[in-house]
Order: sequence, then C-alpha cells, then structure tokens
Amino acid sequence: MKPVRYLRTGVLVAILLLVGVTTDNRSPIGDAQAYDSQTYDQIRLFSEALSIVQKNYVEDPDSQELVRGAIKGMLTSLDPHSSFMTPDMYKEMQIDTQGEFQGIGITIGIRDGILTVIAPIDDTPAFRAGILAGDKIVMIEGASTKDMSLMEAVKIMRGPKGTKVTISILREGETEPIKYTITRDVIPLYSVKVKDIDPNVGYVRISQFQKNTSTEFAEALTKIREEKGESFKGLVLDLRNNPGGLLLSAIEVADRFVDSGPIVTTRGRLQNQNFAYNAKGKGTEPDYPIIVLVNGGSASASEIVAGALQDYKKAILIGTTTFGKGSVQTIYRLGDGSGMRVTTARYFTPSGRSIQATGIEPDIVVRNKSGQVGGHVREKDLAGHLENNQVKEEMDEGAVDEKEAPFMDFIPEDPAEDAQLMRAVDLLKGLDLFKDLQSPAAAQVKE
Repeated sequence: MKPVRYLRTGVLVAILLLVGVTTDNRSPIGDAQAYDSQTYDQIRLFSEALSIVQKNYVEDPDSQELVRGAIKGMLTSLDPHSSFMTPDMYKEMQIDTQGEFQGIGITIGIRDGILTVIAPIDDTPAFRAGILAGDKIVMIEGASTKDMSLMEAVKIMRGPKGTKVTISILREGETEPIKYTITRDVIPLYSVKVKDIDPNVGYVRISQFQKNTSTEFAEALTKIREEKGESFKGLVLDLRNNPGGLLLSAIEVADRFVDSGPIVTTRGRLQNQNFAYNAKGKGTEPDYPIIVLVNGGSASASEIVAGALQDYKKAILIGTTTFGKGSVQTIYRLGDGSGMRVTTARYFTPSGRSIQATGIEPDIVVRNKSGQVGGHVREKDLAGHLENNQVKEEMDEGAVDEKEAPFMDFIPEDPAEDAQLMRAVDLLKGLDLFKDLQSPAAAQVKE
C-alpha cells in the first residue's frame, strides 16, 4: 500500500499534534538492503555490549528496555526530528491529526538541551494561563526536565480533563522559575478561525494543518465573500505560530490559490522519497489581493503554504522570518507495536528553494514589539539540525550575510494593537485605492 504523506513541524506538539510525517506501516526489515561488512561489524559490537550488560549489570536488566533505549539513542543521534515511540506513544501519535485530545495545549522543542515552548495553542489552558513562546520548561510535576525527551514530556503533560499539572518555567528577564498549575481540558482540533477585523477585509487564521483544515478553510472563504459581497477588498491569511501539520492539508490550502504547477516537492536519498505535488486547478479562488502573516513560530506545513504563495506571487508575506523546518519524516511501525520517526527527505518550494534552517523571509518585515519576551526557537537553534546545502554553498562563496537573530512576536488579542495585522489591512486597502486610481473612470475625471 502506498504510504500516506504528511509533513511534520520541526517541533513536537505538546498537545501531541502530529505534524509532517510520512506514515508507513510496513516493517522496514523486508525492504532493507544488504548490509555491508562494516555494518555487520557494528551489529556484532552492539550484540557484544548488550551481552555484557545483561550478564554483568548490578541488577537483572529488562532486555526490551535495553533494546528500545538503544534504538532511541540511535535515532536521537541523527537529527532533532528522528525519534523512537513506545507502543503507547505510537497510538497517541495516530490520534494527533483528528478529533480531540486532553492536555494543556502547547508546542515544545528542545533548545540547548532544555524543553522550550515554541508557542501556546490558541484558546487552550496553557494560552489562558499566560505561557509564552520562548519559556523554558525546567520542571514538570516536580521532576527536572533535564535529559527528558519531547515524547516523555508530552506523556506527562497530557491527562484527563479536569486534572492538574504543574510546570515550572524560566522566562527571559526573570531571575527565578515561575510555577504554573494548569487544569487540563479537552483540546478540540479546530484549526481554522474567522474573525471580523474590517468591513472590507477578510481574516482567516489557520492554527495548524489537520485532517479537516482544507474543508474548514474553503467554508471560511465562502462565508467571508458572501458576507462582504462587493465590499470585499482582500484576504489576510494568518499563519503566525502555526507549527505545521498534514502535508496534504497544506497542499489543499495552497491549491485554493494556485491554478497550475508544483506546490511542493520532496527529495530524498531513495527514488521513492521523491515526489512532486501539483496544483489541480479545479476549485481555484478568484483573483483577489492576499496578505499572509508569518513569524518565527510558522513552521513546516505553514511554510509550504507561505512559500508556494510567495513563489507564485499570489500573496505578499508580512511579519518576520519563519521557523525553517524543511525536512520530511517517515513513521515506521515496528513488530512490537512501537514506532520510529525517521527523517527521509527534504522539501522544496515551487521555485526549488530549500528553507531548511533558514526559513522564509517575508516581503515586508514588521515586528510586534509589544509584549516581547525574547527570540523564537528556530530550526537552526536545534542541536543536530540538518544543514541547508543551498545556503552552505552560497556561504562557501561568501554570498550570504549573517542573519539577524529571530525575534519573538507577541500577538495581541486586540487587533488594533497587532502591528502586523494592521499593516496587512492598511496595505490591502492601499492596493484597492491604487486600483481605483488606475481605473478608466478615474482617468476620465483627471482629464
């Protein structure tokens, strides 16, 4: 059976939203190529070490835990997005892209060995409690998070609705950890939100890409155009702090505005990892001005949408440089019900750009300085991240300058205080005014 393709963000979603992987339930053993002699030597070395531990460790070790620990260490040594999942974690992963779950609602990553909040999810307990992007989680339920994996942290923070979890965070500018006791709740996986910000401008926010996102997005666009009618001047698509999501959903969203050509391509070491996902043309929206809002929390699938619309000049990007997650992971189910997430390919925008570790630069840089609490964690900040070979070549040639450090954009709840959003609305109105000035009627008045 052909694998179903997804794209995962560069960060693990603490609500356990699976983002951006390829799933493959086949055992990888049958597809394995013949090992070379060097690999067999290393397997014998591992077997020797395992035997020594089993025979000589001070207590009788669990062989299953030993092997799983070895697999976990092997994958951790590859890159930040390759990881091992126990059977329970594997089952939880399968829930992540649909329905609902119970937890606190944050996305987390590891920066300098410390669990760090990438972004709180809108309208969740963590969001309402005041958890901010950039917060470092140093303790969960009284236990230090040092050397704690992302999946372990997720498992502890998830739990039944109504139960509480206590986390301690370090925040830039504070000298002591801040303790939060947060009541878990059902986190519905609604990914599309429509808000009335202006009589003439439509606004849609996509918080993450999941199974029903493209359907919800199409319904939102229809609703906006019907309600605003002839007064509709353009659309603001808000992808800020969107950690990513299902590749196919991201493609379907971009496909609403692209009538032909590739939306994204993937390239791996093996031929079956190379794909081109092309626009279908059917169902394409009418031409109207679009502004896409992005920031350092816009990752993976959201970068695919932003990159496609930017490459085809279908939208103007406003905000700050995106996260820079440009790799694809494949999920393999192992014989005991556990799973492996393995990085298998890089993805590229329609023009052939790799955004790995560099991100997408907006056409117009606008920062929300109010509420600044430090820099976003970005892909390039994660230990062991894949390099961007395109940029590496340019850097070797001395063609790339040092980029400015990422800037954490606080997003105010009041639209009037949101500098990025207000700039987008003003620009859309300005574009419409300019169009009116160039109309034949306006030319006759001038004469």
